[in-house]
Amino acid sequence: MAFFSRIFLAAILVSVSLLASGCSDTWQGVKEDTSKNLDKAGNVVIKAGEKLKSE
Repeated sequence: MAFFSRIFLAAILVSVSLLASGCSDTWQGVKEDTSKNLDKAGNVVIKAGEKLKSE
């Protein structure tokens, strides 16, 4: 019985570590996407401001 509990514990630890690394990668992707979107939005606002100044 102890053999199966050790296998079960090992499987849980592997699952948790994979989940944690996946969440870390996902969080990095979210931060990068948000940064890119904010940069694009800022560029749109700047261009709109320049267009209003020229008119």
